[in-house]
This record gives sequence, structure tokens and C-alpha cells, in this order.
Amino acid sequence: MDEHRPLRTFGRIKARTLKPRQAGLMDTLLPHLAVPDEGAIDVEALFSSPAPTRGGGQGGGGRADAAAFADTSATARPPSDRFAVTSPARGEVVLEIGFGGGEHLVAQATAHPETRFIGVEPFINGVASCLRHIEDSGVQNVRLHQGDARDVIARLPDASVELCYILFPDPWPKVRHHKRRLIQPAFLDDLARVLKPGAEVRFATDWANYASWTLEHFVRDTRFAWTAERAEDWRNAWPGHVTTRYEAKKLGDCAPVWLRFARR
Repeated sequence: MDEHRPLRTFGRIKARTLKPRQAGLMDTLLPHLAVPDEGAIDVEALFSSPAPTRGGGQGGGGRADAAAFADTSATARPPSDRFAVTSPARGEVVLEIGFGGGEHLVAQATAHPETRFIGVEPFINGVASCLRHIEDSGVQNVRLHQGDARDVIARLPDASVELCYILFPDPWPKVRHHKRRLIQPAFLDDLARVLKPGAEVRFATDWANYASWTLEHFVRDTRFAWTAERAEDWRNAWPGHVTTRYEAKKLGDCAPVWLRFARR
């Protein structure tokens, strides 16, 4: 194992075979929305013009080959003719780490068309599901990366992100696996760098130990301030939250805990 490679903070990256439409979108739509695989991320360029397709230099978005997981029993549907890859040339940048099936990400993008959203998800099936939501909704202000969020954050410009969502990340509940949790001092270093002064981190989990772990790490870091003033602030979701299928499954050991932190 490469001693310089960070531990994975997520488990599997694929599950069931992709449906034909999903596999088609991975091949035809994702390349136009993909965050570059390598090099510094130019946010203005990313949202002012389509991302290059595969073989065009950048593009790809860390994407695993969809063909390996595709169900080819029927013809995949191409992206809708009404979908044009255009987006707000300017606007706040919102980052969602681990967007799951994309329900929350696309709902937020629909509600805030003037805002630019970057979503990162390692799970191939989740990315494929998100692409379906993007095509169905017609939103044009979302860009995606299939892979490790830490790689994207490391390449974003300083003070470029206004809001970061981390919703129900892998809890790694066993003590021996806590080192794999996303929330670690090194991660907070990178996150603090890309957040603007006054930017916000919104974190949710339904695992009590992970809530305590996250609160401890953020409170101990002088670059962040916990914004809660009363118990209701962490017991209730923030305004505008969209419940996802994963959240609805209630797989954790406690009611959801909603934590908000401001970048000082």
C-alpha cells in the first residue's frame, strides 16, 4: 500500500448493474458535467463552458467505466434534447460531499438556479442516479465528480466555497475504523482553506458517536465556530433541507443530529 495515499473514507463504489438509461447518461452526460480529474480546478471555467468529453484533455470526473457495470439488455436513452450545458457565469459555489443519489443536490440546484453546485460522490450507482435527476429536472448549474472529495477540495482555489454540505457520511462505527472517517484534522485543514470567511459547513448524521466526534473536531479547531444557540438547532434540520432516501431509511443509532459551523 502507498504510504502517502490517504485511507479511503468510503466503502464500495459500485453495487447493482446500472440500468440502460443510467449507463447511457454516464457515457453521454457525465463527461459534459465532470470536474477535471487532474490539476487546479478553475471554477469560472468549469461553469462557463462544458467540461471536455473523454479524450479531450480534462473531463472524466474520476469516473469508473460505466460499461463494466451496465445492463445492455436495452438501448440506453440519450440525454434529453432540451438539456443544454449552460450555467450561471457567476454566483456562489456550494459543495456537497457524498451526495448519495443526488436528490438533495438537484433539489437545491433547482431551488437556487443562480448558485453553482459541485457534487462529489464515490458510489457509481449514486452518480448515475444523480444524472437521471439532472436530466429530468433540466438543472444546468451542477457539476459532478465521481471519486474522493478530498481530491477535489485539494484542487479548489482558496476561499472559493460559500457553503459545504456533508450529509450522512459513512459513519465507520467500529473504533478500529474511526481513522477512516471523513472528519479528521487534515480534512479540516483543506476545508478551511477553500471556505470563504463566513462560509458555512452543514453536517448531519444519525450516529451519535459520529456527531460527538464531528463536534469535538470542529469545536477544537479555532478556524470554525459552532453556530447552535439552543437544543432545537441540532435537533431540527435547517430550513430548506430535502430528505433523501438514505436519510429516510434511519440506519443509524439515533435521531439525526444537525450541526452547523461557520468559517471564522
